[in-house]
Amino acid sequence: MNQGEGAGREGALTYEPVGATRGELPAGFDHLRHSRVVGRGRPQLETAARAVLGWQAQDLLGSRVQPGDRPAAEGDVVGVRLGLGPWALRAPARVLYVVDQPDRRGFAYGTLPGHPLNGEEAFVVHLEPDGSVVFTVTAYSRPAWPLVRAAGPLLPLFQQVMARRYARAIARAVRQAHRAG
Repeated sequence: MNQGEGAGREGALTYEPVGATRGELPAGFDHLRHSRVVGRGRPQLETAARAVLGWQAQDLLGSRVQPGDRPAAEGDVVGVRLGLGPWALRAPARVLYVVDQPDRRGFAYGTLPGHPLNGEEAFVVHLEPDGSVVFTVTAYSRPAWPLVRAAGPLLPLFQQVMARRYARAIARAVRQAHRAG
């Protein structure tokens, strides 16, 4: 779904400033930065980039991204579903930007009404000068729902666990692709 299709139904982004995952994270939010080496060399950068843009960090954790059948594109409205059946949590978001540079690839999305958080999250892989391929999750958020607010200090801890799991999922995708190839 593109921005035009989802803008009326999903509403506006639920936070400001928008786009701060590109640089300094704003005050008034919980901040998260987690990085992990997931491979080495340009072929593994390309594999990691396909995995990141193809929503594999989310898919390999058991989340479902709707629609997740194509790479992330600026303006896409997505729903990340966590859990199963009637207990599944739907977290709507809009892809804000896509990073498409020779040594750096990824995307960021921002929260829409109905998401349990207000904020932004970026998933980016880059190639270091030494050949290391590094995956980084950068986020700033605050609770949108009273129940999430009640989690208090557990929320940043949960987000850190999720960031580590995203990184492991991308590292696993890179390993599997290069074993098979």
